[in-house]
Amino acid sequence: MLTTRFVTGAPNWIDLGTPDIDGATSFYRGVFGWDFQSAGPESGGYGFFRTAGKTAAGGMQTTPEQGPPSWTVYFRSPDADATAKAVEQAGGGVLVPPDDIMDKGRMAILADRAGVPFGIWQPAALRGLDVAGEPGSLCWVELYTPDIAAAAAFYHSVLGMETSAMPFPGGVYTCINPAEGGEDGMFGGVVPLADDPTEQEAGAYWLPYFEVTDADDVVAKARQLGGTVRMPATSVEGVGRIAKLADPYGARFAVIRSEPSMG
Repeated sequence: MLTTRFVTGAPNWIDLGTPDIDGATSFYRGVFGWDFQSAGPESGGYGFFRTAGKTAAGGMQTTPEQGPPSWTVYFRSPDADATAKAVEQAGGGVLVPPDDIMDKGRMAILADRAGVPFGIWQPAALRGLDVAGEPGSLCWVELYTPDIAAAAAFYHSVLGMETSAMPFPGGVYTCINPAEGGEDGMFGGVVPLADDPTEQEAGAYWLPYFEVTDADDVVAKARQLGGTVRMPATSVEGVGRIAKLADPYGARFAVIRSEPSMG
């Protein structure tokens, strides 16, 4: 699972783009217990979702021109400009060119060969999230893609990600880890769209998982607060209890109560 020992190619930030930041704050406060703290008047409305005084995610209000409501996963890069160039050379795209975010770091929004958006964060004053792998925080990411081999080759070439096969109920699961730390740093997986009719209909994307203490309780709260249950809480042997949800504005995410061996 993900930790805050961030290394190149591993997730180190996540943020939400939503048409209603106040409504989203209310929803995620009810689901995860998060509060929202503005990053200041110079931040353009950007702020931080906080849990127990620690930053678990970022977020801001966006317009339809900026894309549909969604969570964006960011990966650590030592050089945002070089990574953006590598993405273009590998057949991806640059959606938002590299830019300095005050003294905090340098970021860009890119797209892989299948058109899936993702972010990169080159740390400066802000290293990354304050908390990961604990209840109420990011713990895993999953790429739904039409072509696992092509996706694995792309992310290896631009961020050094490595893949490995793990036996899984009903087949084999493709795991992802950064080059540094090897499989001990595993933080996510790659899933073919064809294997999941729900995701196939929605299209390729990065799905963030947040750790919770009770997946069934979170599902009930999300439904009560106007969210959508995309997959009800389901136990997966050797992994934990998982549910896929969407907030009231359509941003997709998942929750997991990890088995002790996974946490």
